[in-house]
Amino acid sequence: EVQLVESGGGLVQAGGSLRLPCAASGFVFDTYTIAWFLQAPKKEREGVSCVSTSDGNTYYADYVKGRFTISSDNAKNTVYLQMSALKPDDTAVYYCALYYGYCGGKPLIVEYDYWGQGTQVTVSS
Repeated sequence: EVQLVESGGGLVQAGGSLRLPCAASGFVFDTYTIAWFLQAPKKEREGVSCVSTSDGNTYYADYVKGRFTISSDNAKNTVYLQMSALKPDDTAVYYCALYYGYCGGKPLIVEYDYWGQGTQVTVSS
């Protein structure tokens, strides 16, 4: 069974950086897509970024372009979300998710079958 474990969340000041790893295990196929979603307080969960392990194709939501970088270390089965220039509006629970498809655009919740438990990121002003 696929398991995803996020880590790296915490409290950071505005302008700071965090790196969120998502370690994956138990997947059946060699290629897949990992996405990061965030859920801010009282808001719906939404897709932020994704990467396909087949060719490294990536997607970023407009409001994180230039600040967040997603990368995949296939040898470690781990995907990283490097977040820089953090803003208080980035405060949310961040989830990684996996599906056996391609990262071709904004990640949609309905596409993803496997989810991590989430990690809290809090950005103070």
